[in-house]
Amino acid sequence: MHMLHGYGGSFWSMILMIIFWVGLISLGIYLITSFINDGIKKTPLQITKERLAKGEINEIEYERIKSIIKHD
Repeated sequence: MHMLHGYGGSFWSMILMIIFWVGLISLGIYLITSFINDGIKKTPLQITKERLAKGEINEIEYERIKSIIKHD
């Protein structure tokens, strides 16, 4: 019985250690990717150009939005 108790204790400590490291690595990956993505800020004109390229807006709408952006 004593061996079973000792095995059970190390089993749970091993599981907790794995959960801790997986959580820590996940947090690190999240922080790095959010830092990288925040460094890439797009201007409203860049977003409008992308929308035109994707076909979400036509050229008339693009020119209208562009003139609004330029006036601000």
